[in-house]
Amino acid sequence: MMKILISGAGIAGPTLAYWLSRYGMEPTIVEIAPRLRTGGYMIDFWGAGFDIAERMGLREEITDKGYTVRQVRIVNREGRRVSGFPADVFTRVTNGHYVSLPRGDLAAIIFGKLGGGVETIFGDGIAGIEQTSQGVQVRFERGPARRFDLVIGADGLHSRVRELVFGPQSRYEKYLGYKVGAFVVDGYEPRDELVYVMYTQIGQWVARFAMRDGSTVFMFAFRHEPEKDPPEDDVAAQKALLRKRFGGSGWECPQILEALDTARDFYFDRVSQIHMNAEPGLWTRGRVSLLGDAAFCVSLLAGQGSALAMVAAYILAGELHRANGDYTTAFAQYQERFGPFVFEKQKAAVGFASTFAPESAFSLFLRNQVMKLLTVPWVASYIFGKGLADKIVLPEYEEQPVLAGAAR
Repeated sequence: MMKILISGAGIAGPTLAYWLSRYGMEPTIVEIAPRLRTGGYMIDFWGAGFDIAERMGLREEITDKGYTVRQVRIVNREGRRVSGFPADVFTRVTNGHYVSLPRGDLAAIIFGKLGGGVETIFGDGIAGIEQTSQGVQVRFERGPARRFDLVIGADGLHSRVRELVFGPQSRYEKYLGYKVGAFVVDGYEPRDELVYVMYTQIGQWVARFAMRDGSTVFMFAFRHEPEKDPPEDDVAAQKALLRKRFGGSGWECPQILEALDTARDFYFDRVSQIHMNAEPGLWTRGRVSLLGDAAFCVSLLAGQGSALAMVAAYILAGELHRANGDYTTAFAQYQERFGPFVFEKQKAAVGFASTFAPESAFSLFLRNQVMKLLTVPWVASYIFGKGLADKIVLPEYEEQPVLAGAAR
């Protein structure tokens, strides 16, 4: 039985573990966080990833946990509506395969599907990887070293596996010029149920969305020079930057920033893509391969990273199963099937990011005028229909319903 170590318990890792188990392989997940991350920023989940969720039997739970947004509303500094559109266009053009939910909730749903049948190690990380003809010897930061047949890095934009095996992040990261932040506050007023309320200035954007438990999630995006970044582990400095950047803004920004003191699920990062297209092995080095944001991050503002990660995990697991242990062939097929599709997604995401934080007053005016046109159903369907279409045919793999391993 092939033993496969997966680094990362986000979206890609548990999805891969689920399908590997279905095919009779033995996955182990290692996650540096002490527990599964929950809550967090809102994501829009659609397309081929939604199809994978259906194949995993997750549609009902995702729909129950998620939200069907009614309206996107753009307001000015006084809070008056200046643009926006009905959000039912998203469900219409995707044939109902569209839902919004916190990223952590999606991760928890997928992880719960494993049912305790996959060994999961929380609070540890990979310190070293040594490949041999017989397998991969992995050193952990806390636990004893172990040998696996393969190692899959599904550990996000700042992947440790990629750094150890492929080289430093700076070699592959393309910074798109934005920072993002998000946090959740309980009891915030006002509330606009099932409405994304957004306030945009030149170079920056803030939005809120009311959730059903009485909490509100706030999301920020702003243009920022990378040399002025606060340290990645300095939450106080990150919050200070949000206060500095949005402290003089209109709308509800003073009230929102005041609520930052009681925030939970705080998230802050730069908006980047990972480009490994020019690499000889693309996402593969011997017995090690990459998955999800670690391999092909499209950027947080693209809105489809989680769904793409699930599609990639499904294909990678299926190709390993189809190749019957020939990982070289499986990795090559995984990259051939998924690579061209995700590279097109990366190209489209670069242009989309600028709609959050327009560069000029004219760009902001033009964006708002376009959004007004989206109130016309056929215009909205035409514009979003192309952007939300996933042009990929999902392969069919013969399943072997065996759940391997034991949870600990």
